[in-house]
Amino acid sequence: MKKILIPVTNHAKLGDTDQDNGTYAPELTHALHVFIEQGIDYDIASIHGGKVPVYGTDIEGDEVNASVLASEDVQNRLNNSLPVSAVNIEDYDAIFYPGGFGLLSDLANNQDFARLAANHYEGGGMIGAVCHGPGALLPITLSNGEALLADKSVTGFTREEEIDYGTIENIPFLLEEALTRKAARFSKVKPWEDFIIEDGRLITGQNPTSAHSVAQAMVKQLGL
Repeated sequence: MKKILIPVTNHAKLGDTDQDNGTYAPELTHALHVFIEQGIDYDIASIHGGKVPVYGTDIEGDEVNASVLASEDVQNRLNNSLPVSAVNIEDYDAIFYPGGFGLLSDLANNQDFARLAANHYEGGGMIGAVCHGPGALLPITLSNGEALLADKSVTGFTREEEIDYGTIENIPFLLEEALTRKAARFSKVKPWEDFIIEDGRLITGQNPTSAHSVAQAMVKQLGL
C-alpha cells in the first residue's frame, strides 16, 4: 500500500493577527478524497504534533469537504498529528503540503521538515503542494547545497489572489515573490483557475481549486 506524508501547520492565526487560520480545509479534504479513493494510506504530521488548526470547514455547497471532515478517522488524525520528531521518512512514497496561511509562519522556515523532504526527494520520492503549500518548499536544501527549487518550475497562490482574498496586508510574506526569487520559474494563470505544474517529481498547484488536480497528478505518478 502506498503512503503519503501530509505536513500541516501548527500556527492557528493569519500571520500576527487574531484571525483564526491554520490549514485551509478544502485543500486538504479534496486531496484526501482522491488519495482515500485510491486506497492510499496517509499520516498527518506537524512540527509539534497533536491537534492542528483547520479553517474553511463549513463552506456551503462543498460536499467533498463536508464528507471528508465528517469522517471519524480524519478527525482523529487531525486531533493527533504526528510530531516531526516521530516521522520516519522511509515509510512514505510521497509528501503532500496543503495550503492555508498558517504555514507561512512555521513550515515555510522549518528545518526539520525541510531535511526530511530533502532526504525523501533525493531518495526518489515525490512532493506535491498546493496554494500556500509551496511555501514549505522554500527551506528545502539538497545535499549538494542547492535549494530544491533552484532548477524547478512552480506555481502557488498569487499576488492577485491575495488581493482578492483581502489578505495581502496581513501575510508574513508574499508567496509569489518568495517563489519567484527562489525557483527557476514561477508561472500562474488568472486568479482562481485550476492550474498545476508538474516538474518531474515536484507537483505544485496555484490555489484551492487546484487541490484535486495536484492529488490526481500525484496518484498518476505513483502508478495507481
